[in-house]
Amino acid sequence: MPRPADPPAVDGRLARFTRAERWVHRCTAALMLTCIATAACLYLPQLAELVGRRRLVVVVHEWAGLALPVPLLLGLGSRALRRDLGRLNRFQPYDRAWLRGVLRRSSHRPAGKFNAGQKLFAGWIAGAAVVMVGTGLLMWFTHLAPLVWRTGATFVHDWLALAIGVVVLGHLFMAFNDPEARRGMRTGRVDQLWATREHPLWEPAEEEPDRPGRGQRRAR
Repeated sequence: MPRPADPPAVDGRLARFTRAERWVHRCTAALMLTCIATAACLYLPQLAELVGRRRLVVVVHEWAGLALPVPLLLGLGSRALRRDLGRLNRFQPYDRAWLRGVLRRSSHRPAGKFNAGQKLFAGWIAGAAVVMVGTGLLMWFTHLAPLVWRTGATFVHDWLALAIGVVVLGHLFMAFNDPEARRGMRTGRVDQLWATREHPLWEPAEEEPDRPGRGQRRAR
């Protein structure tokens, strides 16, 4: 029997992410890390010798990269995910104040559900993923473009892959330094005090879980 949608708050913990959002994040992260790991095995001689089976590594890299947009596309059926994508896509005046606070090492860092750093990361990684898929297709299907295009695509793909690796490592570093943020992505709930401190302009009362299906309505 499907489980009913979670209520907004339970025992002082606020609902932050739905199951659909968490699974999109997990699947996308797994595919992205697979791409980074296989790319490292292809370009670093020490790892290439350790892993071997270069052709298999190439195939895994290609298909993981091709599948990278799939979790997000499937997740668009979630109303909560679409709402959060809209939040990530809107840069508010207080986001500039958050960036100034970071640069000045000030404690005044106003943020809604997502802070300015998270919005910049989401926008940059989304754009980079589109470029990586496009250049990867040119490298994979050699008949799609002339040699000069494929050479340029290889250059862009390789250097952008390095940039993505650095940015993702920074994202992981920030996540490991914020256990409550990790718990929110793992369980969907966060502590009220953490939310008030880190995201003072977020209004959890506005959060609405995805509309339950017919089976859930009948179960009630």
